Amino acid sequence: MNAVLLGMLGTPEMILIAVVLVLMFGAKKIPQLMRGVGSGIKEFKAGMKEGEKETDADKNDQLK
Repeated sequence: MNAVLLGMLGTPEMILIAVVLVLMFGAKKIPQLMRGVGSGIKEFKAGMKEGEKETDADKNDQLK
């Protein structure tokens, strides 16, 4: 589904999205927003890895 959405977005649509973001948040706030999004993604990935480790440990305990 994401590939379909990205295939439908062209240059004019991307420019429109960028303009709307600048108007909504201002040019100075956008880097702060992107840092927040990046740290959120980083925390999510770390949580996923931690969950996988717990699942693997549970499976090993069940086998013993």
